Amino acid sequence: MTSVAAGQGVPDGNGQAASGNDGASRDEVSWRDPKRYAWMLGLVVPAIPFLIWLGYQSWEGTWAMHLVWWMAPIVVFGLIPLLDLIIGTDGENPPDELIEWLENDRYYRWILYLFLPIQYAGLVLACWMWTTYDMTWFDRLGLAISVGVVAGIGINTAHELGHKKVEYERWLARVALAQTFYGHFFIEHNRGHHVRVATPEDPASSRVGESFYRFWPRTVSGSLRSAWALEKKRLARSNRGPWTLRNDVLSAWLMSVVLYGALIAAFGWEVLPMLLIQAFFGFSLLEVVNYLEHYGLLRQRTAKGGRYERPTARHSWNSNNVVTNVFLYHLQRHSDHHANPTRRYQALRDYEEAPQLPAGYATMILLALIPPLWRKVMDKRLLAHYNGDITKANIHPPKRDKVLARYGAKAASA
Repeated sequence: MTSVAAGQGVPDGNGQAASGNDGASRDEVSWRDPKRYAWMLGLVVPAIPFLIWLGYQSWEGTWAMHLVWWMAPIVVFGLIPLLDLIIGTDGENPPDELIEWLENDRYYRWILYLFLPIQYAGLVLACWMWTTYDMTWFDRLGLAISVGVVAGIGINTAHELGHKKVEYERWLARVALAQTFYGHFFIEHNRGHHVRVATPEDPASSRVGESFYRFWPRTVSGSLRSAWALEKKRLARSNRGPWTLRNDVLSAWLMSVVLYGALIAAFGWEVLPMLLIQAFFGFSLLEVVNYLEHYGLLRQRTAKGGRYERPTARHSWNSNNVVTNVFLYHLQRHSDHHANPTRRYQALRDYEEAPQLPAGYATMILLALIPPLWRKVMDKRLLAHYNGDITKANIHPPKRDKVLARYGAKAASA
């Protein structure tokens, strides 16, 4: 990697250094974003319903027609992990002096903005296919789950937009969340999770000894309760009750009601099962990502006051697998996101001290669904992160004695 010195000139959109005060030549090469044009691949995901339609037209009447409906899980949980394995990792960081320039390059924003119209056009197309084509139950389940994969990754797009200071981007985040009926995520994630991350009080931070199947009901219910409590408290400061459209939880749900009502009006009640399945799968995809992002990591309490230490790079699992990072807009550089929540995806940095996942999110999601395999792969990494002292980890209270016994005398004596 080559970089520019301060004052040497700011790169243009292609990474070439423009002339600065010191008269640097425009031909002088500075830093290039190696993934600049690869970020466009993220738009393949919301376009999957269109690819399904094209595949159906091409393979109608053949055995492959039945696999077409399952295209999204095949791509996300089959092709992407394979490409991660082949292409590998990229830990390159943009130079500090170019962060502001990189964040102000609107090219990256338009990639995010384009995700939303493609996402909703694909949803409408999927509703049309659901009510038009003669499909087996297996085909219908595949289509609903494919739409759910798009919706779940749409939550990631909402996550990126929802942290920004620009009001219309925060509004677009709510639009992206409407498909999964998970608009309260916007409130809980920004004002709850980012405050309590890597503590026992955070419903979105998983614990050692807690399988994904135990984590799911705790995080789904806990996040909803937290979002409602946060809004109730905010409104109370203005002497208002929670039962008002000024409550961002209710206004977010209203967007979903309007969306679902419009789709049912257009395609009939027959489309409701697909909408429910895709919403369930979509927000469950978000929650399994939550499960792996902070598994077992714990912020320690300070000596003075007993407060939790500030979040650092050591409190998020990271991954530099290139392909998953491109499709998830650098979500895997999660430590920098918690340190700098408003920083845009293209400028997120990797930290040496951040614990590293053994594979990208697309692969780790599959491991999380098989608890014995997940524990075998991840618990030893967590132990190494804490130098063998499991008592420093975030342990699931009902399993504490069993976890301490499992990981040896040092943990038990502590």
